[in-house]
Amino acid sequence: MITLGIDSGTQSTKTIALDLETGEILASAQQPYGFVEAKGEGAMEQDPAVWIAAVEGTIKQVLEKLGSRRSEVIGIGVSGQQHGLVLLDSRDQVVRPAKLWCDTSTTQQCAELTKALGGEAKVVELTGNAMLTGYTAPKILWVRQNEPQNWEKTASVLLPHDYINWWLSGEKSMEYGDASGTALLDVKTRTWSQPVLEAVAPGLEAKLPLLRSSEHPAGNLRADLANQWGLTGTVTISSGGGDNMMGAIGTGNVSPGIMTASLGTSGTLYAFSSFPVIDPRGEIAAFCDSTGSWMPLACTMNVTLVTELTRSLFAGWSHDQYAAEAATIPAGSDGLLLLPYLAGERTPNLPHGSGVLHGITTKNFTPAHIARAAMEGATLGLAYGLERFRALGVTPAEIRITGGGTKSPFWRQLCADVFGVPTVCLTSSEGAALGGAIQAAWAAGEDHSTAALHALCARLVTLDESTRCTPNPKNVSIYKELLEKANRLRTALTSANLL
Repeated sequence: MITLGIDSGTQSTKTIALDLETGEILASAQQPYGFVEAKGEGAMEQDPAVWIAAVEGTIKQVLEKLGSRRSEVIGIGVSGQQHGLVLLDSRDQVVRPAKLWCDTSTTQQCAELTKALGGEAKVVELTGNAMLTGYTAPKILWVRQNEPQNWEKTASVLLPHDYINWWLSGEKSMEYGDASGTALLDVKTRTWSQPVLEAVAPGLEAKLPLLRSSEHPAGNLRADLANQWGLTGTVTISSGGGDNMMGAIGTGNVSPGIMTASLGTSGTLYAFSSFPVIDPRGEIAAFCDSTGSWMPLACTMNVTLVTELTRSLFAGWSHDQYAAEAATIPAGSDGLLLLPYLAGERTPNLPHGSGVLHGITTKNFTPAHIARAAMEGATLGLAYGLERFRALGVTPAEIRITGGGTKSPFWRQLCADVFGVPTVCLTSSEGAALGGAIQAAWAAGEDHSTAALHALCARLVTLDESTRCTPNPKNVSIYKELLEKANRLRTALTSANLL
């Protein structure tokens, strides 16, 4: 039997075919796309049509590679970029381009909603989360205020992966994991927060799709698509989920003690929890996961974004040379410290923040020092989130690291030292796409219990033990002090309105 996993991201869509007996990825295909021109500072938008074209294109390529084995496909699972706003009219036509997770044009709407609901503490009480620019709720208010004619046309409000599920199955629904990233859901009860709905837009609930648990499939593949693609029998469309929720499944992060860290352009750090983890400061997102439990998460905007910009300063440096140069410098970069907020920051919440290179001396103002300080600063940004996890009672025994940064053995060890926790990579780098394929197998099977999903993950998610790193106690101590210094520096600069 075979399932397809679809990872519909911000810059491209990838589809994989997973052999459920052997765990082998039999085929994969990827298709890139871009953005549309959007008005307003910080606006980032995309035409949902490009997602559908990429989904259809990559599925066709994968099925062609499968040949006659396409008849074994029993399920499809979709991972989608979180928080995006897709508006459909009464004829299910897209009303306007989708506002994306990285759209920061809604700062004013976040402030208005927070004030209207009684302050940040009250918002956290109502939903489990603070009202941040990345989330969907302020995007809805933005459209309502700035494009009232488009809001009037709107009959359905969906998230990106919901839209793809609808196209595949003809059914509209939203599962708890992705819904918890809208800032409309009370994550404690898994129900819509009525005060927030009313503050965002009266009558909003009628425009939202059916809300349900991820153990329930979104539906079955439309007959016309099945015929077009040469698929026989019933093909189940699983509930799918946000990219982080699917990444958790794809890294086997479905039980306590495991945490996943992603070192991509931006960074994420998330864990499994059997209960809602609510951060009164609103820094750790209190999300539901896509297995029926919860998934506290920290997101940073600056990881390989920082190191790639730094590498570009030194013409001719390859990634290997960058790491080799950084490795010649001791932990702590001889006092050179980077606050890595080059693209603003989400955790801590500094949407208009900027980077700071602190502690420059005649000794440490060298390319190698700057290279190491950039890697340390980006990793310490994630460690700030880990510090909040620990304060909230979530303590990992192992961190599974993914993303482009993990290709560097030096950076893998740096993560172990900065986090103070053993780190390890996966044998597969597919992450969210693999999670979608595994969830599809769960949905297509007869047993929808948590134990059945755990068994699938245990069998289909494997660790690359050759990448395992254990923390160096001396460096752990250095980075603990460096994180405290970074926190003090950030606090002083923000208090003086200098960051």
